[in-house]
Amino acid sequence: MTEHHVPLSGAFDAEGRHRLTQRVYYEDTDFSGRVYHARYLHFLERGRTDYLRCLGVEQGQLADDEAGLVFVVGRMEIDFRSPALMDDVLTVLTGTTEVAGARMVIEQEIRARDKVVVSARVRVAAISKAGRPRRLPPELAARLLGR
Repeated sequence: MTEHHVPLSGAFDAEGRHRLTQRVYYEDTDFSGRVYHARYLHFLERGRTDYLRCLGVEQGQLADDEAGLVFVVGRMEIDFRSPALMDDVLTVLTGTTEVAGARMVIEQEIRARDKVVVSARVRVAAISKAGRPRRLPPELAARLLGR
């Protein structure tokens, strides 16, 4: 039997979006067997974290440098389109659509059974350890935009 290896942190597709595969477990669902609405935030966060990891961004190292750089979610718009169910295999798609100064906009989708179940637009701010806005380094901004 041939083993098909999928990277734990996901991979980029032909369109430049990051793809992460996650399974829905019992703990993710409500009494009806559908994913509880707040659990989608976990799947979206995992998608953003592994997206950065696949871009070569080590968030721990960014936070530990002299001035420190951390990312915080400032705004999130979510559309719940269709329920995901227990045992579904989800695909979390993530990509950056905008970078300006100390902020970026990340577009995400969660798909199950060949349909979009959730779409999200996430505005993320880069801040220093002291909590002040910090401009994204130019090389990081370029990577986020696929350049």
